[in-house]
Amino acid sequence: MCLDIDDTLIDFTSAGERALSLLIGRADLWPLWERITDWHVARVVAGEIDYASMHHRRTQCFLAEIGVVLEAEDVARFERRRKEVLRSSWRLFDDVLPCLEWLRAADVLIAAVTNASGAHQRAKLADLGLTRFFDHVAIAGEVGAAKPDPVMFHAVCAVLDCDPSEAAHVGDKLHTDAVGARDAGLEGVWLDRAGGDAEVPEGVHVIGGLDELPQLLVSEFARIGVPAQR
Repeated sequence: MCLDIDDTLIDFTSAGERALSLLIGRADLWPLWERITDWHVARVVAGEIDYASMHHRRTQCFLAEIGVVLEAEDVARFERRRKEVLRSSWRLFDDVLPCLEWLRAADVLIAAVTNASGAHQRAKLADLGLTRFFDHVAIAGEVGAAKPDPVMFHAVCAVLDCDPSEAAHVGDKLHTDAVGARDAGLEGVWLDRAGGDAEVPEGVHVIGGLDELPQLLVSEFARIGVPAQR
């Protein structure tokens, strides 16, 4: 079983919006921050820059976009403060621990699959007591490919020693997570916590919360195929 981290296990968007709003005094710039972050993460995955450089350049670019031009030292100070506030704001969704405990009790191999920074993602998992649940943590910048690239999903399956057809991936992004996993030969599960009305592509499963995942695995066992047993 592969699970996305941000906004699947951890309420990252709420924490990120809160930190950014606190530091800049505006609550409407999160979409801009996400777009700039996605562009810079793509450069990390391509091997052009490392995560530390990406964080600094992303923040510098974001501030410049809103008309704030700072010296490198001040950008670094802003980023350090943002990370401090963010780290103190991380929260698990209520359905996360029961789901992970069920998967562990069922003896299912579990991987966290993320496009974000390895150091920060591992820190989140550790801070929130989730590290013990995962057999593997796959980081895009370390794999050299990012979701929805099939390479990312296949690399995880190789580590877990299972065929893609024996694995499922759950994430909050319809195309990056669910469709990407489906196209890579896994079962793609879209975690739609907001209950949106987006058109769901064929072959993609939809759940409204992780509390629905165990039943999906049991009822759709023949098609999903619970990953390799220990």
